[in-house]
Amino acid sequence: MKIEEYCKHDALALAARIRQGEVSPREVVEAAIGAAERVNPRLNAIVTPLYEEARAACASLPADAPLRGVPFLLKDLGAPLAGHPFTMGSRATAHYIPERDGELVRRHRAAGLVFLGKTNTSELGLMPVTEPELFGATENPWAMGRTAGGSSGGSAAAVAAGIVPVAHASDGGGSIRIPASCCGLFGLKPTRARNPCGPGRSDGWFGYSIDHVVSRTVRDSAAFLDATAGPEPGAPYAAPTPERPFLEEVSRPPRRLRVAFTTTPFLPSEPERAPLEAAERAAHLCEELGHEVVEAAPAIDAHRFALDFARLIAVATATTLDELGELVGRSLRREDVELSTWMTAALGRELAAVEVEAARRRVAGLGQVLAELLTDCDVLLTPTLAQPPLPHGALRLPPALMAVEELIAGAHLTPVLRIGAVVERVTNRLYQFLPWTPLANVTGAPSMSLPLGMTPEGLPLGVMFTGRFGDEATLLQLAAQLEAAAPWSARRPAVFAG
Repeated sequence: MKIEEYCKHDALALAARIRQGEVSPREVVEAAIGAAERVNPRLNAIVTPLYEEARAACASLPADAPLRGVPFLLKDLGAPLAGHPFTMGSRATAHYIPERDGELVRRHRAAGLVFLGKTNTSELGLMPVTEPELFGATENPWAMGRTAGGSSGGSAAAVAAGIVPVAHASDGGGSIRIPASCCGLFGLKPTRARNPCGPGRSDGWFGYSIDHVVSRTVRDSAAFLDATAGPEPGAPYAAPTPERPFLEEVSRPPRRLRVAFTTTPFLPSEPERAPLEAAERAAHLCEELGHEVVEAAPAIDAHRFALDFARLIAVATATTLDELGELVGRSLRREDVELSTWMTAALGRELAAVEVEAARRRVAGLGQVLAELLTDCDVLLTPTLAQPPLPHGALRLPPALMAVEELIAGAHLTPVLRIGAVVERVTNRLYQFLPWTPLANVTGAPSMSLPLGMTPEGLPLGVMFTGRFGDEATLLQLAAQLEAAAPWSARRPAVFAG
């Protein structure tokens, strides 16, 4: 199979050709390896190639698996693969080798997927860009020198560039939808607990984080969710049982929907005009398709949400560093992780338990706020991001401020930090970029980014729809309708393997 032919197919098309005997899994995998070798040196999307293992796996794939022989990439976070590096983008775990697969990886294997490699991620998934010190930045195939988004930037860049049609991703504050927006892809964050996250952990970031994929087509995302979704023994949450397979939903036209539309940020931000215009055009397209669009927004105190979310992520990061220390057999030191990670964890250790629980309760209350809005409306439409893909380094602290924080870290002066001042810095850097995505994480609601926008300079812009808890079906029906009305899968970035 030639690379150019391979790159034209989505995952379901490749699986169909393999199933019909038109091409073998080995031929498909060789094309995928060729695609990776053609563009990955420019993109830095794959950080751990597994090409020989992929070739060998073709001989023992389950015969009746729905995605048998489809090449696939695992994000190097949230998906431990037995016997292979699991760095999580950090120097601390650069040489850590898990002894067993994660439950999600087991389900990927059972679906017949062939693991081609592990993809780049920001350290511990903390940043919405993929620029870890361990591996360096992943390039955006649409514009070299700009971010592919994060933390699943390696996966998104690989899919956008044609290396694989679908790749694993995870989302704790937008990390599926952010890179989908930056790379012109479809990215669905499923309902909390729809996919497994064990064994070894019961949830991530207070239940905010969940794994799925980024893809070029809606139907691929639905098929992969069918392959991996389902309850996991011991999980603290349960997603509602779907009425029918998610892939069937893609072929079912949505009923006339009532769409709540807002461009008001949920976290402190001053959005640029281009993302707002993309969302406005998507609202008009929904109306043209027969849906009712109304101006409506959840009642959220953006500053309070920012403060509480920062507290909770800081505590979660501190706990994660302690757990990583147990994995590597020693307490971590400052030089083991990036400065921003160390300072986030240090801040978490300074917070009182009562502060953390108060923040958790307030954030949990946002589930009711969103549910009330979606009582009268079916979905919530917003931009995905407040800015187009950023230049590399745009979210780094200025050198002078980095020097101050390095001094604080080295002298163990963390108590001089004040959460308000820290959040203001975070707001100026991070929340300015992603003021809408975290709401779906803290509420557990399904949410998707669709590549419906483009800047005048040719940079992708995502538009986001968030649905009711457990209702991926409506989102997938709407996504398929919008995909048919405004097709995107044939668009090609500047760096493309085909």
